[in-house]
Amino acid sequence: MPQVFVILGYIVYFWSNENDEPIHVHVCKGSPQKDATKVWITEDGPVLEHNKSKIPKKDLKRILAWIAMNDELIIKKWQFHFSK
Repeated sequence: MPQVFVILGYIVYFWSNENDEPIHVHVCKGSPQKDATKVWITEDGPVLEHNKSKIPKKDLKRILAWIAMNDELIIKKWQFHFSK
């Protein structure tokens, strides 16, 4: 799974076989898993789909803010990765 970034010890990554879905990232600590916390990247900012990784609210708030500030870069990386 392509790692996009690491923030607060959490891996932010794409799940490689999900390019049929809108742009999103998964977030977890440890080994990447398909059912980890999922965040949609939308025109209105990041939207938490679910928090199956059980990231504490304080960390999740900071991660979502970071994703919002870096959404253009995430979109470019998504487009590059899934255009291969």
